[in-house]
Amino acid sequence: MNPLPFPRPATLADKPKLLSLYREVASRSGGIIREPHEITEEYINKFLTNSLADGIILVVDDIGSGRVIGEIHTYRPSLCVFSHVLEHLTLVVHPSFQRKGIGRMLFTTLLSKVRSEHPEVLRVEVIVKESNHAARNLYRSLGFVEEGWLEKKIRRSDGGFEADIPMAWFNPDYGMR
Repeated sequence: MNPLPFPRPATLADKPKLLSLYREVASRSGGIIREPHEITEEYINKFLTNSLADGIILVVDDIGSGRVIGEIHTYRPSLCVFSHVLEHLTLVVHPSFQRKGIGRMLFTTLLSKVRSEHPEVLRVEVIVKESNHAARNLYRSLGFVEEGWLEKKIRRSDGGFEADIPMAWFNPDYGMR
């Protein structure tokens, strides 16, 4: 088995590769919550520029093809009272590369960066669909705690509803510098 490539910080030059990755993931059932038509250049540009300006964004490249096969990002909200929070966390892994440890590696690298480079961050927040048991288990294994249920927040394609579950990880190194 080939070793996994290590995450690297994303740059503005990654925008076309991120657009391609997100469109591929959104086209698969159970991928991300966005529909394929909602993956626009504007959407990619927004999270990329926000994450570069006041957050963290990491990508994993497929060495053979040069495409981005995994990405995680989070950034601070604009209000001062939330300056200790990273939110809007999103993780995507290309369907052909899922279940190979890339998501866990991206998450552990991100949380390590928070601990070592962002002692001013106390909370990292993620929201997950109640039916996404694999993601919920991954987040719990990384130290995230479920903080409640937003009942019937998500409308499924079959017309039914399910809850969104806010989860948070708390930086044990908060305020240590």
